[in-house]
Formats: sequence, C-alpha cells, structure tokens
Amino acid sequence: MRKWVLSGILASEETYLSHLEALLLPMKPLKAAATTSQPVLTIPQIETIFFKVPELYEVHKEFYDSLLPRVQQWSHHQRVGDLFQKQASQLGVYRAFVDNYEVAVETAEKCCQANTQFAEISENLKVRSTKDLKDQSAKNSLETLLYKPVDRVTRSTLVLHDLLKHTPSSHPDHPLLQDALRISQNFLSSINEETTPRRQSMTVKKGENRQLLKDSFMVELVEGARKLRHVFLFTDLLLCAKLKKQIGGKSQQYDSKWYIPLSDLTFQNADESEPLPIPQVPDEELDAMKVKISHIKSEIQREKRANKGSKVIDRLRKKLSEQESLLLLTSPSMALRVHNRNGKGYMFLMSSDYERAEWKETIREQQKKCFKSFSLTSMELQMLTNSCVKLQTVHHIPLTINKEGQEDESPGLHGFLNVIVHSASGLKQSLNLYCTLEVDSFGYFANKAKTRVYRYTTEPKWNEEFEIDLEGSQTLRLLCYEKSYNKTKQIKEDGDSTDRIIGKGQIPLDPQTLQAKDWQRTVIPMTGMEVNLSMKFTSREFSLKRMPSRKPMGVFGIKISTVTKREHSKVPYIVRQCLEEIERRGMEEVGIYRVSGVATDIQVLKAAFDTNNKDVSVMMSEMDVNAIAGTLKLYFRELPEPLFTDDLYPNFAGGIALSDSVAKESCMLNLLLSLPEPNLVTFLFLLDHLKRVADKESINKMSLHNLATVFGPTLLRPAEKDSKIPTNPTQPISMGDSWSLEVMSQVQVLLYFLQLETIPTPDSKRQSILFSTEV
Repeated sequence: MRKWVLSGILASEETYLSHLEALLLPMKPLKAAATTSQPVLTIPQIETIFFKVPELYEVHKEFYDSLLPRVQQWSHHQRVGDLFQKQASQLGVYRAFVDNYEVAVETAEKCCQANTQFAEISENLKVRSTKDLKDQSAKNSLETLLYKPVDRVTRSTLVLHDLLKHTPSSHPDHPLLQDALRISQNFLSSINEETTPRRQSMTVKKGENRQLLKDSFMVELVEGARKLRHVFLFTDLLLCAKLKKQIGGKSQQYDSKWYIPLSDLTFQNADESEPLPIPQVPDEELDAMKVKISHIKSEIQREKRANKGSKVIDRLRKKLSEQESLLLLTSPSMALRVHNRNGKGYMFLMSSDYERAEWKETIREQQKKCFKSFSLTSMELQMLTNSCVKLQTVHHIPLTINKEGQEDESPGLHGFLNVIVHSASGLKQSLNLYCTLEVDSFGYFANKAKTRVYRYTTEPKWNEEFEIDLEGSQTLRLLCYEKSYNKTKQIKEDGDSTDRIIGKGQIPLDPQTLQAKDWQRTVIPMTGMEVNLSMKFTSREFSLKRMPSRKPMGVFGIKISTVTKREHSKVPYIVRQCLEEIERRGMEEVGIYRVSGVATDIQVLKAAFDTNNKDVSVMMSEMDVNAIAGTLKLYFRELPEPLFTDDLYPNFAGGIALSDSVAKESCMLNLLLSLPEPNLVTFLFLLDHLKRVADKESINKMSLHNLATVFGPTLLRPAEKDSKIPTNPTQPISMGDSWSLEVMSQVQVLLYFLQLETIPTPDSKRQSILFSTEV
C-alpha cells in the first residue's frame, strides 16, 4: 500500500510539473521581447505574473527526481520520509506565491485587455501529456495554470495523511512524515482562508463567494424523453444547463434550463404518492449498440493500419461518437429526483448507486450551511451560466472518442475477477452491514455482487468470494450499506432501496498488477472505515478453457453422457436438483443467475455433488439461492465439451447469421436435434426452466435476453483449434473485438431458442424424453 500511495504521488507530481513547465514556457521569450523596441510585457509585469514559479518548479523537480528511483527500487525497508520533510521545509516559497496570487491574476487580466498578443498567448498554453509518450498536448489558460499551486498546497496534507496511514509506527519514516504533516498543517492554517481560488468562484451580492463544488454530465428525463445535461452544483444552488453545439470551432456555451437554491431543494416530495415510471431501454438494444461500437472501433484500427486518409477515419469517428452518445443516453436507469419549494420535480437518470450517493451527500452537506432562499434575475442567471464555461471541471462528454485518440484501443480487462470481501474495520457503532460490488463496462457501472448481511457488529467478517464477469472494466467500486429491518420507519426515496449507504470507495483495475496469477490483497479506505479485499484475475481465454477430466468419478468436468449413463438418467442429477431448488425459492430473486453467488458456498456444493453426498438437498435448502445458481453455471462451464458440442458450434454460429427466417429456423432446429441425446434432453430441460424464470421478469429483472447473455457463452464455445481468442500469453489481456463479437453470436443462438414458442421434434421424441419415469 505504501508503494501504491507513492506511485500515485509520483504520477500527480509529474502532472503538476508539466503544468509548471507550461507556465514557464512563455516567460523566457516574453523577457527577451521586453528589452526590444516592441515589448509584449514590461519586466515588472512579467515578474509579478510569474512570481516564484521557477522556484516552485525547482522544489518539485528535485523532489520528483529523488523519489522516482526509490520507488522503482522498492522494498519494505525503503525510506522516503526525509524527502517529504525537506519538501515541507520549503513551503515558504508557496507562502510568497499565495500572497502574490491575486495581484498576479489581476495583472495578467489587465495585460490581456491591453495587449491582444499576450491575450492569445495566455489562452493557449500547451501542457505536455503525461499519460502516454505520444506527442500530444492539451491547452490551458494562464489563469487556470496560475491556480494550480494554490490548489496544490491545500492537497499536500491529504497526501501525507494517506502515506502515514500505511506507514507502521515502528518504521523509521513515521516520525519524519509526522513532522512534515505538522509543518504542512501549520502552514495551511496560517494562510488567510479568505484567499478564495478565483478559478472556482464568482462574486455574488455583498461580496459573498459562490463556489463550484461539483459538475458532471447527466441524463435528465423530460416528459419521457432522455436529454443530456451538464449539471453544476454551487455552494448555494444546483444549476442544470445544456451545452450548446459548437459551430465553427467557437468556444463552448451553455443554456440554462433550470436552477434550485439549495435551501429550497428536497429529494422527496410529500405530494408525490407514486413515483413516475422510468422508461427502460431493452437490453437487446443496448447490446446492439455495443456490437456497433466494437465494429466501428475495429474499422478505425483497420483504416489506421492501412494508412487511409483522415477523411475516412473522421467519418468513422463521427459514427462512433453517435453510437457512444446514444449508449450514454439510453443506458442509465437509476433515478435521482430533486424538487423545488413549489413541489416541481426534476429527474436525473444515473448508472450506479455510487454516483447517486456522491451527489446526495455533497448536496446534503452543503445544505447545512444554506438557510436563505433567493431568486436570480435573468441577468444574474445569464452571468452565472456564462461563468460555467470557465468553472467546469468536466470538459468532455464521457466518450472514448474524447480520450485523445484512444478510440482505437480496447482498454480495460475482459475475463473473470475473483474478489474475496474479507472484513471491515473502523466502525464506531454496531450495524447490520452488507457490501455490493460494481464494475464499469462501456463507460457505465453495474452492480455485480452482494455479500450477506453481517448482523449487529462493529467488525464484520464476511470472507465471501465472488466471481465477477469483466467486460472492458477499469474500476472496481465497493459500497457498504446498513440493512434496514424496521419497515414502519422506512421512507422511500427514488422508489429504490431504503438501506443506507455508510461508506463507499473504489480502486483501479490495473492490468499490470492483476496480470500475476496470485491473489492481490488490498484495502479500500472509506470515510471512518476501511474494507479488506483480495483479488485475482483470469483472462477470458484461460477462464473458459475446457480441461479433460482425469477423475474417474464425480460429475464436474466429466462428459455429460458418462454422468447420465452412470446415474441411469436422462438429465444429470445436479441439473435437476439445482433447477428444482431455484424454482422452489429463487424465481423472484432479483438478478437470479446474473448476481454472483458466494464462491466458498459454490465450492462446498461442488464437493458434495462430486462425492455423491446424501445430504446435498439439505445443504442446498440452507444456502443462498445465488450460490445454487452459481453451482449450476459452474457445472456447465466445466464440462470437458460444451453442451452444444465442439463439432456443431461452427454450424450454430453460421445458422444464426442467416438472414432468411425460414432457412434459419430449419437450420437451427435440425442442428439442435443433431445433438447427442443427453445434451439435447438436458438443454430442453434447462430451456423450459429459463422461460419460466423470464415469465417473472417484472419481479426478478431477468429477461430472455439477460438469461441468454449469462448462459450463451457457457453452453456454446468454439473448440480451441477454431477459437479466435489470442492464446499467446505475452499478448495484452484486453479482449479483441473479434472475441467480443463471437460472444454476441453465442448469446444470439441461445436467445433464438428461448424465443421460440415450441420446439417441434419428430416422433414426439421430446415428449417421451421429458416425461420418462427415469427423470
């Protein structure tokens, strides 16, 4: 953890140094021009604007150059405290910079008004990109960059807090870091707190400061239609604005849609007896968009390799932007409702409980300081909306097209992430606690797993393992909830869970760290508590490799025909038992088959079935139903040959691609009936069950399409010789688009059979099979 924190500090230092470099870049030519007959600025003006910037650069350059080799040659005994202590002792340079800051900004503003050449320079300062080595640069204004050191000094204590938290008190660094923290805190408290960061504020009446706390692109539901908005939370109001289309390369502009003073804002309205329904976009449509996005990205890669003209690539990028914008608009479905004092409500749609909780927390915290209501004149509202262009912290709609030409890459991890949620510590009072895990996919987050509730304790020890399917994921989020059992006191907000979020945190899924096959232990710090996790990643190509079984007995990893022959049955006992238990008490479970079961429970059931344990049905009745669903999925995944067989897989993939519906039906049914009898009977048995699960979609949220997404890649799988999956272990663990499209094809095959009302079979074969006394 110490190394992880220090690596983050190094990355942050590198970015900060690039900002200081960008500030220093025009200083030399401006000084040179000052001695000529046509100066842009005078020497005193230059010295005022760039006061102490070279000294700040030297302090941080020396710190970065000293810290980098120590982190690169890391060991548990490595010392870094002396570097932080030295840096803290040089904070006097910041004292001088901060004291001069307002004069520097005012001088820069006056010089911009007086000299168009300087105005042009100060709006287009280039900052080198530190994320990759390509020759790319971002443009920043002089005012933005001058604010960076002010912002930096307020963050220095946060960095030291993080490092101290993970430095044992016995470590030689501990006293040095404590000393550095003491110096930093004393320095911060000595700075006049009224020095308001200009870039983040605008003056309102009576000299009060309205500061921007948070802003983000969100989807607003307006009369049933989804609209993209840029939402700004200020210290006294919430402003919803629309970004105007940029024409002819002009700078951004915003239109105000509505605002609510924070003193008038509520999250629920007493008059609203029944919350408005949220129009849901079918998963099939969302998946179709993902397929299109994958196709377009593949095309861009091909065109780049072929060195085609920029016009072709620009056209493809425009198509990509359209598809990504559509997915961004249609995917969120979690409501955040706000109301003004007249009871008028507005609804935003978000993709995860994490963001929704962040917005609510920030607004509620700020409301404690806001007591007076007010209204803005149209002129004041116009000024505020215009200021958003300068104040915004989120500059781009969150599309890959905006990430500096990264649309041709496939970032993130594809495969399976095993996560063990160990325990939580730091709680001040006993609570009924559970955790949920979220990961991102195509830019938005989805809930993937949930621990059991640990009853009334300050130190919950779940020790539960989950297997999470990753689809280009880059971040893992963890939320801790307090379970509410008192139904009489429940106040529903947004028509959703009444359980209270008491902590949340996230960690990046770093491919380099997770490439190792071993478990990685980590801690997610939250406000007032922390949660211990372990993680292990398996890339897609390794996770679904079917290994021929060497066990003479058991059922997992054994050919289905061997098992049914041994059991004298048509459908393996394990399949019948799992489906029976799920039909008994899991049909109304939200996310059945999609939500991961506890891996330790699944392993217990696997061992019981493999050893023919007589008490397996008793064990199942006491286990969480998601673990039973997980056991069934694991059984199908570990078959040495998939249910739809290696030989027939290419034909199924070809059949589903046929455009003529009659030819497709004939082909698909003939292929299905060509399966070996145990495979066919087991599939039809499962198919009937899955249709019954989908009948309760309004309760369990599992449509036919959702079920096909879960089971498709498990029941269908190309033989290794036919697979398009990279098998070279040195290749990056990102999944290629060809593999993504292959998975989509597997989903479509299963969905086809799920959507057929009946499957006619010759000689009433199906009737005799399913109603045989042996089943």
